[in-house]
Amino acid sequence: MYIICMVSKNQKKLIRSLKQKKNRKQHGLFVVEGIKVINEFLNTHFTLQNLFVLATEAHLYTEVENSKLIIVSATELSQLSFLATPQKALAVFEIPLAKKEMRYEGLQVVLDDVKDPGNLGTIIRLCDWFGVEKLICSNETVDCYNPKVVQATMGSLTRVYVVYVNVFDYIKNTDLPVYGTFMDGKNIYQSKLPQEGLLLMGNEANGISAEIGNLVDHRIAIPRFGTIQKTESLNVATATAIALSEFKRGGR
Repeated sequence: MYIICMVSKNQKKLIRSLKQKKNRKQHGLFVVEGIKVINEFLNTHFTLQNLFVLATEAHLYTEVENSKLIIVSATELSQLSFLATPQKALAVFEIPLAKKEMRYEGLQVVLDDVKDPGNLGTIIRLCDWFGVEKLICSNETVDCYNPKVVQATMGSLTRVYVVYVNVFDYIKNTDLPVYGTFMDGKNIYQSKLPQEGLLLMGNEANGISAEIGNLVDHRIAIPRFGTIQKTESLNVATATAIALSEFKRGGR
């Protein structure tokens, strides 16, 4: 039988503050919700600070240190959660230190100012699915430890290395071919695509910025097949999925 503990006001305040990037950066912490996603993080290099869980699910975490395992009521868990429908567990993990070594190898996805957390989370999952180990994000791109991003990745954040850099400088320093998606680019289905290179994806509203676009070696496009031809553009996560599929297929 587990004893339900009261979560202190300071703990609640800290956890709720982690919704904001500046507080995540200050404390070096982020939130993960849901048993499946938490288990993904527990089985990796991420360090657990605290795990808040309902008594009915506590038996799933017998290997977690007692000092880090806190049994809470459904009411208290709902007060901690960022979700409209709270899960049965919520964990706080430490944000790992960024790696200093930057290798230019393999196929990498580069994001130029992607703002929507759901899009970033989906793109991280896509990188995981297609075996892209490193995702390069501009400093203006949404934080990968945003609670909505973490939730959308469904654990893929544990397997994809996400790094934030000055994208302009990053691209300038590579010898790999740079591919960018544009409305007026060459049909991706008629392009020979390499297994090594940078795939650049742009902002949801404005696409790839002009400055970054000048560094692109190959402009590619996903053609429209609809008869009316009025759809302005694809969602950036959807476009990334199509592009990665073609890169992994090798093009024509």
